[in-house]
Amino acid sequence: MKVITVVMLMVPMLAVAQAKKDDSHVKQDIAAHRTIAAAHEAAAKCLESGKTEKACQEQLAKDCKNLAIGKYCGMRHRH
Repeated sequence: MKVITVVMLMVPMLAVAQAKKDDSHVKQDIAAHRTIAAAHEAAAKCLESGKTEKACQEQLAKDCKNLAIGKYCGMRHRH
């Protein structure tokens, strides 16, 4: 009976610990999405300035290295 009581008391504590872990992951995702969006905004400004598409794409690739998916910095981050 004591084991069941202890387990029942620990379950809510584990749920709180998992929620904190998930919250941290969500914050990391938000930061990654903002960084990707900023890189795309910079690429748009690069094109508006009259630079070549190749030059702007090269800069976009540098800005997104190890952050996003695909050759053109997909708006999805890697997991």
